[in-house]
Amino acid sequence: MLVDSHCHLDFNDFEDDMEDIISRAKENGVTAMLNAGNNMNELENQLKLSEKYPFIYAAVGVHPHNAQEYPGLKAEDIVARTEHKKVVAIGECGLDYYYDYAPRDVQIEIFKEQIKAAQISGLPLIIHTRDADEDTINLLGEAYKEKAFTGEIHCFSSSKKLADFALSIGFYISASGIITFNKSVELREIFEQVPLDRLLVETDSPFLAPVPMRGKRNEPAFVYYTAERLAQIKDIPLEKLAQITSDNFYKLFRKASDKGRYEY
Repeated sequence: MLVDSHCHLDFNDFEDDMEDIISRAKENGVTAMLNAGNNMNELENQLKLSEKYPFIYAAVGVHPHNAQEYPGLKAEDIVARTEHKKVVAIGECGLDYYYDYAPRDVQIEIFKEQIKAAQISGLPLIIHTRDADEDTINLLGEAYKEKAFTGEIHCFSSSKKLADFALSIGFYISASGIITFNKSVELREIFEQVPLDRLLVETDSPFLAPVPMRGKRNEPAFVYYTAERLAQIKDIPLEKLAQITSDNFYKLFRKASDKGRYEY
């Protein structure tokens, strides 16, 4: 039993073979998927998938790349989009100073509103951060002092400092296919130290396919290979790692757990 805690199934990459994707996921033991949001205007398409497939959940948010498209966005605008029973999180959101597709001050303002939305709604944040560890820590830390909230650092590939901070405020850390790459020695060392009860696994599909599928279009079935590598890092059986990360998913995304673990 595995949960792909972060994927993008509403992307055009998947429009021609969704039934095959679902079938392959089932074959690899994937029992649920969280379809993360990049752009609030795409929520309708996300929910069509969630309504067709009861084991696919949704999150609503604005990716830092898209921050400039939402001038004047307020937390209340986001919270209003969370009423649907399949919307279980806010995000993905955060800061990306590697590409800087949106000005940094704009990214920060949109991120702040999404943090507020998590505080208001009680839903967890799905955080994307790249080359922005200090600002991510500062923004989360300042907001957390005002009112606690939950969340995860998705597709974690940052510093031990950020990992330690995230854990200190009760956040989860999600492993993607990056941990299977040969060059990711330091990242695997960080994951060695992440407590089992704070771990998640994901594909971030269609991106970042893990070894041995690297270079191919990523899909939820491939979370198996990331989980397999993470189990090796943690020196536990894959079955135990799968159970733990699935349990963690439902602890964090409590709105999803209300409906139980779907068989399909």
